[in-house]
Amino acid sequence: MSTPSSEHTRAPIDVWDVLRFLIELFAFVSLAVWGFIAWPLPWNIVVGIGAPLFAIVLWALFRSPRAVIRIDTFGKAIVEIIVMTAAAFAWWDLGQPIVAVVFAVVALASGIISGRKELA
Repeated sequence: MSTPSSEHTRAPIDVWDVLRFLIELFAFVSLAVWGFIAWPLPWNIVVGIGAPLFAIVLWALFRSPRAVIRIDTFGKAIVEIIVMTAAAFAWWDLGQPIVAVVFAVVALASGIISGRKELA
């Protein structure tokens, strides 16, 4: 049995946390789709797997709630901006500017709300 002092308290999951998780997943899937569609064989396999894998590793190292490397809030924001911008540019490159702009606006709003929560 654990004592109350040894237990880790976590903030409850709210709607914004779920939305942010879905945005992250959409960004990773976007990079995979871009890699598989925009590049010719055999590079489409390399980029289709490599681009989202690189973004996931970058996110896990610096941005996730259980990040391996702890950085300040502004460093986390830079990592998030890099990943989300890459996903938006991927849609733009695929000839889907509406998807790119809508995704960028939603990711920006989510990032601002999350950043304000972290700085509070």
